[in-house]
Amino acid sequence: MIAELGHFFLVLALGMAVIQALFPMIGAARRDGRMMALGPPAAYGQFIFTVGAFLALTYSYLQSDFSVAVVAHNSHSLKPLIYKISGVWGNHEGSLLLWVMFLALFGAMVAHFGRNLPKSLQARVLSIQALVGIGFFLFMLITSNPFDRLPNVPFDGNGLNPLLQDPGLAFHPPFLYLGYVGLSVAFSFAIAALIEGKVDPAWARWVRPWTLLAWVFLTIGIVLGSWWAYYELGWGGWWAWDPVENASFMPWLVATALLHSAIVVEKRDTLKSWTILLAIIAFSFSLLGTFIVRSGVLTSVHAFATDPERGLFILMFLALVIGGSFLLFALRSDRLQAGGLFAPASRESGLVINNLFLSVAAAVVLYGTLHPLLSDAILGIKSSVGAPFFNLVFGLLMIPLVITMGFGVHLQWKRARLKAVIGKLKMVTLLSLLAALMVLYVTYGGGIMPVVWMGLGVWLLLSMLQELANRIKLFQVPLKNSFERLLRQPRSSWGMSLGHLGFAIGLIGIVATSYWSLEQQKVMPVGDSMTIGEFTLTLDDVVAVAGPNYTAVRGAITVTDKNGNHYMAYPESRTYVASPMTTTEGAVRTTLSGDLFIVIGEMQGSDRWGMRVYYKPMQVWLWIGATVMVLGGFISLSDRRYRIGSPEGKKTAQKNKGKQAHAV
Repeated sequence: MIAELGHFFLVLALGMAVIQALFPMIGAARRDGRMMALGPPAAYGQFIFTVGAFLALTYSYLQSDFSVAVVAHNSHSLKPLIYKISGVWGNHEGSLLLWVMFLALFGAMVAHFGRNLPKSLQARVLSIQALVGIGFFLFMLITSNPFDRLPNVPFDGNGLNPLLQDPGLAFHPPFLYLGYVGLSVAFSFAIAALIEGKVDPAWARWVRPWTLLAWVFLTIGIVLGSWWAYYELGWGGWWAWDPVENASFMPWLVATALLHSAIVVEKRDTLKSWTILLAIIAFSFSLLGTFIVRSGVLTSVHAFATDPERGLFILMFLALVIGGSFLLFALRSDRLQAGGLFAPASRESGLVINNLFLSVAAAVVLYGTLHPLLSDAILGIKSSVGAPFFNLVFGLLMIPLVITMGFGVHLQWKRARLKAVIGKLKMVTLLSLLAALMVLYVTYGGGIMPVVWMGLGVWLLLSMLQELANRIKLFQVPLKNSFERLLRQPRSSWGMSLGHLGFAIGLIGIVATSYWSLEQQKVMPVGDSMTIGEFTLTLDDVVAVAGPNYTAVRGAITVTDKNGNHYMAYPESRTYVASPMTTTEGAVRTTLSGDLFIVIGEMQGSDRWGMRVYYKPMQVWLWIGATVMVLGGFISLSDRRYRIGSPEGKKTAQKNKGKQAHAV
């Protein structure tokens, strides 16, 4: 009964989406206020019914209702509660339901927080949101119904993929989907602007918070996935250029460019067509990521590899949405007149260069991800594009990007004096060169690129600190005044500084862990020892343990550093009851200087165990940097200047209220 109710809610949500798609768009064209007014209640109704469907599926998982096909295929009665809940979206059908629920959520948010928008613009945005939703609702109801029943109910379920039974993967997809779907709002604003033929600074101010919110969620989702891959897969790798990793990275790169481009539209009323194009591309990449994960054309440890028929449906939907958007852009972009001019040496130029390298980087990732598929489909040649290609090409593109970031924050709008900026950065450049020389001395013979990258990371970090010091006039006025200036900084400025500082911190961590990691493997009997770097590991014992839905062997290892300090590490190798698979639970010791990562493998002969040990220098700097970036994003979102609504619109509303009060 609950499953049928959930199915009925999905049908009602589709009905609400149809109303939301048709009436507001027609009303905006006819300037009919009553038809446009149907948009917000339809958006609320769509959200309520979609939440009802999601709760119905969640209830089926919690009750282990194995008559529901998706529950039988992806759950088990012995699963812990958290993984029964996360199992709702740990599969193709459930993840699509989560997607459309978030899409309905963002539509309801536009209806609520967009009340100060021009009515015609809000109506068109809501209508476009609903049109995207209709495609996904039809896809679910026709090919991927999460409430299908089984004719023969099994005694128990197949269980969730053991790799997904982890806290990191429990929270990773929801945040990632919030980022994917959040970009749909920027897309809807872009298409609405093309229909109206109007993009101005007020439009950019409306778009920026939605884009920033999506960017923050996308960052959280990517980092959680990276963190999961780091400790769960057992090889201490945080990024492998996997197709699904790339699918989330591409919209992140374009969303980053969109954020910076929207700033130029807001501040200088220019780059309008480019900003619209970026909004379309960003959401197109989100849809492409959906196709990659669910079509089965590319395999990945993260993917829901399903039958190609579903992939064909998504491909047709992709062609309709993306092709239609680009066609509309080609027909209407000439109506978006450029605004203010700017000199080659200016903040605007720095942001344009930033956009250029981010866009090219996204194109490189797209090429590397799709090349094997296209090569096989068109030429019949099996090929692969691996980490060496991505690391080389992407790394070379990032060098000028980092340099532009460091310079750009010191440039003035419209026209800047390069000599003055270079003068400000003399000390920063000198200290960065000294840092690079120190790295060269310590790692002599280890290659020049890590030295270059570490110098760039330090340079960007110091450049951002220098920019903040200039803003508060540090050492130019009394320290008390500088501190007061620091407290008075707008939250958007704090967000910008933290975002760039976090990027610099993360970059330093990436360089260190990518170039200077250590790895050691050994088959060890109990009582044996091995050494890696400054650490000595002694295998004291291996015991069998039982979990709620798995059995495991757990190693007891004494780790001693060069100073004689020691601690105990307990890595595990688990075998799950349902969906039999062996997974590793590495023992990770994290410090600011580096992570010691210990993995125990299978028994090799009599009482001998395979051991793998990694040392990852400065790995935690990557997580700290990402956290600082996310914190900066949330702080920017809290700035009252970037709340949804036009200042002009608010002033007009206040004047009208004043006139009404005077008339009374």
